[in-house]
Amino acid sequence: MVSSRLGLRLGKCTYSLCKPSFLVLSISSQRRLASAKTYDPLRVLFCGSDKFSIVSLQALDHERRLGTGRIASIDVVCRPEKPVRRQLRAVREVPIAATARCLGLPLHRIDTFTGWTPPTCPQGPVNLIIAVSFGLRIPARILASAKYGGLNVHPSMLPEFPGPAPLHHTLLANRKTTGVTLQTLHPTRFDEGIIVAQTPYPGVEHQAATVDELQALTAPLGANMLIQSLKDGSFVPPIREVGWYNSALASREVTHASKIGPKDRHLDWTTWSADDILRRQRIIGPLWNMTKTIATSKDGERKGAKRIIWEHGFRLLEEECHLFAAIGHPIVVGLHGATPKVYIRTCDGNVLVADSVKVEGEATTEAFHATKRNSFAPIPKRGDETTQYPHDFVAFHSPLT
Repeated sequence: MVSSRLGLRLGKCTYSLCKPSFLVLSISSQRRLASAKTYDPLRVLFCGSDKFSIVSLQALDHERRLGTGRIASIDVVCRPEKPVRRQLRAVREVPIAATARCLGLPLHRIDTFTGWTPPTCPQGPVNLIIAVSFGLRIPARILASAKYGGLNVHPSMLPEFPGPAPLHHTLLANRKTTGVTLQTLHPTRFDEGIIVAQTPYPGVEHQAATVDELQALTAPLGANMLIQSLKDGSFVPPIREVGWYNSALASREVTHASKIGPKDRHLDWTTWSADDILRRQRIIGPLWNMTKTIATSKDGERKGAKRIIWEHGFRLLEEECHLFAAIGHPIVVGLHGATPKVYIRTCDGNVLVADSVKVEGEATTEAFHATKRNSFAPIPKRGDETTQYPHDFVAFHSPLT
């Protein structure tokens, strides 16, 4: 089993486009076949996208270059470039594309498998599909066309955390152990294939606090597990199921690792503790809320609502605070000073400070200036604060929703 010390070291590693990021680890603790099965030289169609999949691709190419005869060729499939930013003038390339070019591997960009057929190599047709963090389901017709079907490296201990975001959900659930699973590709459903290799239960202890750190631990584990499976031939029929899950653990709740979306970033002040909020912003990025605006003019009051994005997150207020604010109801503190701050009380009695915010449609700015400009609170003009607000603070018009 890999120690937590190794996890910390991997957490500091950087990914190179061509230099292998995987480690040659001993996995003698894995359940292995008594003797390796034989199979034809593999003509691999590798489907990937991100840093996690890059490590497996590098490991495969390293094995191919060793000349063991196990891998004859590798073709890489990834998604096309996507426009970014509002003007859609810039495009963002899938990270694995640059790695494929650097390794000199044939690259195919597709957004759908409809009407697409895998390439035929000089040695013959593709006979093994490998999908790692790809995002598209490989159709049954393509899997059926490959003699050895398909394999998938998944960064969780299935059946725990099936789905597209297992790393995020492992951290959100505050799990202190993790692992990887090598499974066959199911022709119609994600993450329901036969488990051919898996980190021994209960998994590897880790101290990762971010998705990047957990990815740096699990990616080499998955890459080495994949290579060991090729050495063992565990993907060759008849395939043996080796998953840890059994009837004795059937009562354990299984969480689906759904894709992280806006609803996951919608901050719930009524149930999330300060630790929950700080952990979520570290794992899934900026959180958001809605708040009321009340602007006063000669024509009267104009009421509305705007989205606040906590772009740079919060920090925990260390000093004692005696403000009697409602949970999730921001207070602007320090109106008499040079740099007023926005304080928000959490459901567990702590206070978080927002130094800067991004109001939807605007640039990120200091929380006080955004509050004043958008009329989130009845902040008076300069010079009137002392007479109108002798206590040096004012609350937002309403709690955050």
